Amino acid sequence: MAGGRIELVSLTKRFTDIAVDRIDLTIDSGEFFSLLGPSGCGKTTTLRLIAGFEQPTEGTILLDGVEMTNIPPHRRNVNTVFQSYALFPFLSVFDNVAFGLRNRHLTKAEMSKRVGDALELVQLTGFEKRRPGMLSGGQQQRVALARALVLNPSVLLLDEPLGALDAKLRRSLKVELKALQERVGITFLYVTHDQEEALTMSDRLAVMNAGRIAQLGTPRTIYEEPADTYVADFLGVSNLMEVDVVERGPGSQCRVRLGETALAVERSEVEALGPAHAVIRPERVRIEPYAQDGQAGPNRVPAMIERLVFLGASTQVMLRLAPGPLLQALVPNDGAEATLSQGTPVRAFLAPEALRVLGGAAREVPLAEDEHLIASPSPDSPAGVLPHSGR
Repeated sequence: MAGGRIELVSLTKRFTDIAVDRIDLTIDSGEFFSLLGPSGCGKTTTLRLIAGFEQPTEGTILLDGVEMTNIPPHRRNVNTVFQSYALFPFLSVFDNVAFGLRNRHLTKAEMSKRVGDALELVQLTGFEKRRPGMLSGGQQQRVALARALVLNPSVLLLDEPLGALDAKLRRSLKVELKALQERVGITFLYVTHDQEEALTMSDRLAVMNAGRIAQLGTPRTIYEEPADTYVADFLGVSNLMEVDVVERGPGSQCRVRLGETALAVERSEVEALGPAHAVIRPERVRIEPYAQDGQAGPNRVPAMIERLVFLGASTQVMLRLAPGPLLQALVPNDGAEATLSQGTPVRAFLAPEALRVLGGAAREVPLAEDEHLIASPSPDSPAGVLPHSGR
């Protein structure tokens, strides 16, 4: 299926407030692209504008170079899969999938073949006579996908389609969804607040904030090189520390001070000296034994193990740094973690290449009930772990 290139030019949507604020974005044909952000950031409104369910206040929408801004939804070669699936409960799986084909003047044989091929794509061959109420949540999601794909759209829009499923099923289906996209070869535009989904499936993604794109790039680039503290906070779990930039080095290098400890940083997004934020991912923090002779190498910060949390494949280690911040480290459960215990003095090695100095203020986020890999900083801590909320 050729085509599927999406271009958004200065796209703006105002309700009472601005929901989408002058977005410029190009999504290539055959790309799995995700819009990631919290509720109210404008990601679903952007999807609805592309689908034609909302009309933009300003700007242009192009599909394969043809302007679609004022074209009604049924005349756009796109289809949408909703979080609720929107299946007809009184129709069989076959009739649900065939619903959009009824006005295409197909023969019975042609329709049966199209529906059969779509069900085979989503691994539901043999389920044609069942009704939605007889299916599991994952099977219903697959029926919704088949119903959208049977129309051969050039773009498939997915509005948090895994949101209603339990965590284990989401993990398995997101792998299947990416494999399905690669088989059919069409453009997928996926909207989600779940950073793990976006990292797992996307060729590229855009992190949105207040109707704008905060950062655009590949999952690895955005995770390892966040543009500011908002992106670092939202895409994964980040350790955020208040530091002072005391010296500029060549290129983007700098030196910062955390309490009484000087740290070398290889990458800084901040030009000026003075207060800033340093960020390091938990898996990049290294825990070393405390040097009894008081000698420590560069970028080592004295710390105390405050809490250990077993997570299965890894252990979450909460470190109280001597300067005050609470720092999270993630240690693989390969046997070495057995030497760690609560109350043990250690040193936290914060490698220069793992540290980044970023601009922007951290957002306040509530903890979610199903949050994992998080730790709430002490109320009197000047800095701490910023958990991804995504809610």
